Amino acid sequence: MNTLKCSRICITKCFCSSGAILTQHVKVVAQVPLSQPKWFNGFADTTIKRYINNSTGSDDPKLQIDHSPHFRETRPKTKKTNETTTTPETEGLSTIETALSEDAAEGRGMFEGGYRLPHPIWNEEELESVKITHQPPVTVVDKIAYYSVQTIRRGFDLFSGYTLGMYTGRLDEKQWLKRIIFLETIAGVPGMVGAMVRHLVSLRKLKRDHGWIHTLLEEAENERMHLMTALRVANPGIIMKACIMTAQGIFVSAFSLAYLISPRFCHRFVGYLEEEAVKTYTHCLKAIDNGELKMWKLMKAPEIAIEYWKLPPDAMMREVILVIRADEAHHRTVNHTLSSIKPDDQNPYPPGQ
Repeated sequence: MNTLKCSRICITKCFCSSGAILTQHVKVVAQVPLSQPKWFNGFADTTIKRYINNSTGSDDPKLQIDHSPHFRETRPKTKKTNETTTTPETEGLSTIETALSEDAAEGRGMFEGGYRLPHPIWNEEELESVKITHQPPVTVVDKIAYYSVQTIRRGFDLFSGYTLGMYTGRLDEKQWLKRIIFLETIAGVPGMVGAMVRHLVSLRKLKRDHGWIHTLLEEAENERMHLMTALRVANPGIIMKACIMTAQGIFVSAFSLAYLISPRFCHRFVGYLEEEAVKTYTHCLKAIDNGELKMWKLMKAPEIAIEYWKLPPDAMMREVILVIRADEAHHRTVNHTLSSIKPDDQNPYPPGQ
């Protein structure tokens, strides 16, 4: 028998021969040292116990092995800045009145105690200065992207009743909401797909991304926040949800394949798609100003929109459409720019811009 001793455990190896067979059994036996160094005392007080069976599978007691805590657990606890505190003014109010609402928390940025990615905050002058613009297609890729968007838009407008509604002037709030909700479920796809593809390319080819990924992720989340805002006004039915699921499955597959083949085409496609989005929201603003959407003219902005875009507390639905249109105009410029530069060029847009 050979015995190996250490400060915490004792491993005993027993060799038993039966005929020509030599078997080895390893037993782990707990051994408590008579004395411990001073540095070990503090370590033993904060250890985490876990049990490990010995390798023989016998009825021997289980051994407790000590492990040091995670380094974060040893740091002093600091009070979070976003915790609700009680003051003489708020003492006696309910927690619902003093705590941040769910919608407001959903719209908070990552530097404000929330988790939203940075995005532009528009002032009143910028909101009112957004114009309908068009970048003429020059190359073959540009023309394919442009006419693809035009074909998809005309087909969708006809199928959804938007063409007839614009002609007769009978588009109400419900029809506008259906259109906005459906379009924003599609608009949030390109940024996420582009970021995912570029991320995988960076890993696969062992090279830098040059800052494109964060801009594409910010675009995807920004479009999704448009959707979350619209859902605070109306919730689609089961038929529309089925249409959204079908359209998303088709578009995600097609756009992913297209981005693998030609990122330039995809960004030009999104640029032209955002041109059409600016047209749509401009028409919506005109309908509000002309009194065609009376409910929205008097409707207060959802709380999630007020927090996300830093709108005034008394902001109305018109201001929400204004900031969404400004976001679409921004995505229009960004994607046309990304399509005009090489995939390995530096992204000219810092985070949140």
